[in-house]
This record gives sequence, C-alpha cells and structure tokens, in this order.
Amino acid sequence: MNSVCNQELSGDRSLDITAETCPMTFVRTRLSLDRMSPGQTLLLRLRGEEPRRNIPRTATEQGHTVLAQREEPDGTTLLLLRKGG
Repeated sequence: MNSVCNQELSGDRSLDITAETCPMTFVRTRLSLDRMSPGQTLLLRLRGEEPRRNIPRTATEQGHTVLAQREEPDGTTLLLLRKGG
C-alpha cells in the first residue's frame, strides 16, 4: 500500500462516507464497488479509526486493491481502491 503525500488523489468515482458509522461505511463502499467495472477506481473519504482499519482489510479480502491511503489535515482519510475482477 502506498502512502501518497503531495499528489492529488482521484478515482473514476468518489464516495464520502464521513457521516456514516460501521457497518454502513462498508455497505455503502460495497454498493459503489458493485456498480463499477473491474479495474475502475473508487476514492473514499472516511472518518474514524474503525473504518480506517476495517475498510482496507475487508476490501482486500473481497479481491479489491488498496492503491493509496492518506490522512488529511481535517482528520479525514482518503482511500483509493481498485475494483477486482
């Protein structure tokens, strides 16, 4: 997993789940991934220790790839996922 400091992160789609709590954070993430084609990327904005720990692990277990993860100055985390095939 890469830590990307100064480059702009972007994905084919983006999803802000900062207002959600587990398990809805991953439910919304999974619904977005399900609507995407293999190889497309999803940029997530999330907040809190639990989703920061659980979403990358669960996404990887389901065959997706974590491309980047970055902590933002406002306390949120950006997470870039690539949908698996």
